[in-house]
Amino acid sequence: MRPTLLLTVCATALLLVAGRSPTGLYDYEVNRIDGTPTRLDAYRGQVLLIVNVASKCGYTPQYEGLESLYETYRERGFAVLGFPSNDFGGQEPGSNEQIASYCKATWGVQFPMFEKIEVRGEGKHPLYEYLTSRPEPVGGEIQWNFQKFLVDRSGRVVERIAPGTRPDDSKLLARIEALLASKPD
Repeated sequence: MRPTLLLTVCATALLLVAGRSPTGLYDYEVNRIDGTPTRLDAYRGQVLLIVNVASKCGYTPQYEGLESLYETYRERGFAVLGFPSNDFGGQEPGSNEQIASYCKATWGVQFPMFEKIEVRGEGKHPLYEYLTSRPEPVGGEIQWNFQKFLVDRSGRVVERIAPGTRPDDSKLLARIEALLASKPD
């Protein structure tokens, strides 16, 4: 079993033993790209943009826009969470170390990046199982690299954004602004 999946299975088992099952976004544990375990609860109260990313995709230049979003809004409680995935056309073939190095050197990425995971199929990471199991129009299988999920300050997945939607899209920016202006429940 892969280390990332093993950690997630163990975390889920602990929740079940404690009488709880993962019921919301903040219940999931993921590994940072350097292997450090992180509970998504660490992002409670923030507006999040969760994105499955890839280094060799036609949408890869979106890294620049994602970093710009992060830099612009992070002081107001916003974070981009990047999840590399090799599920589409083998467009993320590198190791976690190679991905981290590439993203930093090429795009200046400072937003939180996590270990490479599967976002579809039998090995789908439990976080993406949760995201894709939401009711339509938010849920449904991941279409391609750079599929985005917008999360409000209360941890609700409120919108699914198509892979081709650029991070500087005016509708996306307006939605982020509105969510940043709101208070968590």
